Amino acid sequence: MKNSTTLSKKKTNLFILLSGIFLTNALIAELIGAKIFSLENTLGFPPANIHLFSDFILDFNLTAGVMLWPMVFITTDIINEYFGKEGVKKISFLTVGFIAYAFLVIYLSTMLAPADFWLNLYKTDPNGNTFDINYAFAAVFQQGTRIIVASLIAFLVGQLLDVYIFQKLRKITGSKMIWLRATGSTLVSQLIDSYVVLFIAFYILAPKELRWSFAQVMAVGVINYIYKFFVAVVLTPLLYVAHHYIDRYLGKEYAEEMATEASENSEGFF
Repeated sequence: MKNSTTLSKKKTNLFILLSGIFLTNALIAELIGAKIFSLENTLGFPPANIHLFSDFILDFNLTAGVMLWPMVFITTDIINEYFGKEGVKKISFLTVGFIAYAFLVIYLSTMLAPADFWLNLYKTDPNGNTFDINYAFAAVFQQGTRIIVASLIAFLVGQLLDVYIFQKLRKITGSKMIWLRATGSTLVSQLIDSYVVLFIAFYILAPKELRWSFAQVMAVGVINYIYKFFVAVVLTPLLYVAHHYIDRYLGKEYAEEMATEASENSEGFF
């Protein structure tokens, strides 16, 4: 009885830890997503100048959120392995709710009247140029509603697709070939995710004057996916590290029992 209670507590503690990592990284990724950075310049390389669909010459200009989304994908696969579809769905829907709440609170904060002394503290930037801190604050945090909506929809679609493919592959591979089901499910789900967010934000919901062409959506999607593909492959060893320590924490036998139960209870897409 004591052993059963201990294992149950370990299982709960593991889910809380993984959920915390998942939620924290997803929320921060959304918050810093407004910044677009040059991957080539950051790494000291010349621009890629990739020619796509005839008219587009694209570089790896990515949202800062891509630094953290890989951690979300890895955590998704770990939750998927030990807690199955229900575990991933539970934390995914909770995360969407928390992110929506966070953006609502942040948006309301941008509506507050700024204090005069706060504005005076930041009248100029380090170069002596006139600087409006209240405008900057609002510009950073007031991301377009359509982008937030698109991001959350793409996130949920990607999560549901990831867990479905992961469990399908697990039924084929059993407890072996973690790399195949984890990387395979991530690569497929992120291909869909990359285009869902772009089509909704910049093609379907965008006003006519800001709407991207179909070719532009496809071209930018390719660039985003190339990065995600590369990162998913490079970070695969982290899954084995995580599995090693989780199996040590839970005990190999109980860990395999959890994974088997998770797989058996993860039928269907929804």
